[in-house]
Amino acid sequence: MTSLYVHYPWCVRKCPYCDFNSHPLKPDTPGGEDYTRLLIADLNEQLRIFGDHLSLPFASVFFGGGTPSLMQPKAVAEFLADAPVQAETEVTLEANPGTQEYVDFGALRQSGVNRLSIGAQSFDDHSLQQLGRIHSANETHLACKAARRGGFDNFNLDVMWGLPGQKVAGAISDLRQAIELEPKHISWYQLTIEPKTEFARRIPVLPEEALLSDMEAAGLELLQQAGFERYEVSAFALDGYQCRHNLNYWSFGDYVGVGAGAHGKVTKTMNNAQHLTRTSRPSQPRLYARPPMGLDQFNIEQSELAAEFMLNALRLVEGVSFQVFEQHTGLSWASQQPTWQRLVENGLVRTDKICTTPLGLRYLDSVVAEFV
Repeated sequence: MTSLYVHYPWCVRKCPYCDFNSHPLKPDTPGGEDYTRLLIADLNEQLRIFGDHLSLPFASVFFGGGTPSLMQPKAVAEFLADAPVQAETEVTLEANPGTQEYVDFGALRQSGVNRLSIGAQSFDDHSLQQLGRIHSANETHLACKAARRGGFDNFNLDVMWGLPGQKVAGAISDLRQAIELEPKHISWYQLTIEPKTEFARRIPVLPEEALLSDMEAAGLELLQQAGFERYEVSAFALDGYQCRHNLNYWSFGDYVGVGAGAHGKVTKTMNNAQHLTRTSRPSQPRLYARPPMGLDQFNIEQSELAAEFMLNALRLVEGVSFQVFEQHTGLSWASQQPTWQRLVENGLVRTDKICTTPLGLRYLDSVVAEFV
């Protein structure tokens, strides 16, 4: 299974917690057609380089950013027409509720997008202002209604918890309002302070650990009661609506990354041996647009493979088999057995597959660190 990630690097305004490759829109920002041509050229170049090693057509496509909902549906359709996709391909596009008034959701659905990821983050306007969001809670409601009118039944809502000054009641109120909008999927994740962000330079006062623990427990219970199954650390879905694209990431599958700052991972099988290659494009849009685009490639060292795999696969609540580890890394599971056994004895992982226990999921960073 191979996925395709498409990066749209512009947004209306940079959020203070965001460490993604995003840049505020300016008057001289390249137009939609110009950037679409770059994306198509990027994809075709990588298909030429890696085509023999990819499983095509793509099983999923994900337009991330930035704010991809600023793209014109015509541009999205033009790109997808050049991409090796099929009717069954999951095609997700991230949407900011603050741009919903400019989005023709019907045209976007006709372009080939069949799943949305709407960045609600909170339903408290004061919290949204603290997070630097350009939308209000009401605009999230309007965006969901507009998406349904446009033909989108399958959408995700991003909701954050552990916000500055937030109490348990506030976190649960946000989650309850998200559930009431009837999404098929909810990404419910804790606000963390990332390096090189505005919040890292002026750290807000966040809830203390005991309060965070209470928020998490109450939120997990509410999601379960509403029928949302936790299948990854921060991903919850109704039955049959897990995000295929992210499942491929977490299962250590291959993906092609196109766009400014996009990353990819491709497994090359040569001489009966696997070589895992990471790729990246220049993060600055002006450098990305300068020919040649410049595709950086570097092989993942064998000594790093186990850690890379665990960093992804251990996020899955159901885990993966030991055979999946061997298939995606080319390593023997026996090489990891001593480390795994120590974790088993500490009650952090299971014995029958690569999967944490509930305790291990709670201390996931510590479990992954054992493989670094």
